[in-house]
Amino acid sequence: MQMKSWQSLMESGSTRQAFALGPRQDASPALCLRRQPDRSRAEREAAPRSHSCRQQFASNWRAYRRRGANDWLLLATLLFGLLLSPLAHAERLKDLASIQGVRSNQLIGYGLVVGLNGSGDQTTQTPFTLQTFNNMLAQFGIKVPASVGNVQLKNVAAVSVHAELPPFAKPGQTIDITVSSIGNAKSLRGGSLLMTPLKGIDGNVYAIAQGNLVVGGFDAEGGDGSRVTVNVPSTGRIPGGATVERPVPSGFDQGNSLVLNLNRPDFTTAKNIVDQINQLLGPGVAQAIDGGSVRVSAPLDPGQRVDYLSVLENLEIEAGQAQAKVIINSRTGTIVIGQNVRVQPAAVTHGSLTVAITEDPIVSQPNAFSGGQTAVVPRSRIDASEEAKPMFKFAPGTSLDEIVRAVNQVGASPSDLMAILEALKQAGALQAELIVI
Repeated sequence: MQMKSWQSLMESGSTRQAFALGPRQDASPALCLRRQPDRSRAEREAAPRSHSCRQQFASNWRAYRRRGANDWLLLATLLFGLLLSPLAHAERLKDLASIQGVRSNQLIGYGLVVGLNGSGDQTTQTPFTLQTFNNMLAQFGIKVPASVGNVQLKNVAAVSVHAELPPFAKPGQTIDITVSSIGNAKSLRGGSLLMTPLKGIDGNVYAIAQGNLVVGGFDAEGGDGSRVTVNVPSTGRIPGGATVERPVPSGFDQGNSLVLNLNRPDFTTAKNIVDQINQLLGPGVAQAIDGGSVRVSAPLDPGQRVDYLSVLENLEIEAGQAQAKVIINSRTGTIVIGQNVRVQPAAVTHGSLTVAITEDPIVSQPNAFSGGQTAVVPRSRIDASEEAKPMFKFAPGTSLDEIVRAVNQVGASPSDLMAILEALKQAGALQAELIVI
């Protein structure tokens, strides 16, 4: 009887009362199964769910649009029924796009690390370390007499502290921080960071950092000048070393729409997102702004907006294939050939000419009592050799696998492959963007 009353309220357009009366599980994909009373439970569980759920959702959504209903919470729960049969070779929307305004913010601060084992800053070369130390002592009512001169501190280091404040971070939560030496400290191992305010780009303090450093490297030096350094001992981290003191304002709950920004702008992906959302929610709910952004209508209530986005971000979307590219790193010899790289008909031969010049001087010794002088006569020997590498031919529309196989057959090195790809691009036979980094 409760199910019947919930359905009657839903059909009458009072969706808010329907959701209040209906149990939470009745607004789930299991609702598709309960609407088949003429079938046994085993038959209903074995039956395909996606088609019936789509029909149920489409019917309910059209009724909401005709009646002008504004309850998006029920809409979000019904969307779960459409996630039972994901598309093949598809990705989740949360992996393809991010929500505009939901972003992290960078924080930075300046402080002191104390407790170092003689590996701190040399204050004669870093006077700002001593100045910061004196200012800290002055805050505690301690004043260093001027007659003392420059104090030599070996266990203190001036450091910069930076962190990333995640979205929706609230006061009292902790975040990880990175501490880096800005002086000439040899190592921060064993040090402790004193209380350091972390500021944003607007100059406001958003977190307070303090704690013991975790340093992954170390530095050791012998009396004879020998030295061993592993990793970078002048940088460390403090997990949970900063406490959030101020939240960052977010426009997440403002307006009646949200903008999805694609991680990799692509017109095909943007169109697929719009088509998939509009197919579920109706025409006009999602609109493409350009190849990198999609605007989606959203409920005004923040709680309903969270439920709504939790469904949207798990939708399966067919991502468009990336542009054909060939990336060459001339410094390391790394070559990456992307998908959809094709080569037009071309014949390639690549060999190397080696010229070796050997100097083999001869000593000319005169005969005895001839009155001559010993002299060195230069003698040069020149040898030239050229590798006999066969010519290979690319057929029309040659794929990535065939390119790699042909190059490996002739034994071309990475440097040879770079020259071949550049020559193919100049000849107009390489159907891809060639990028040299």
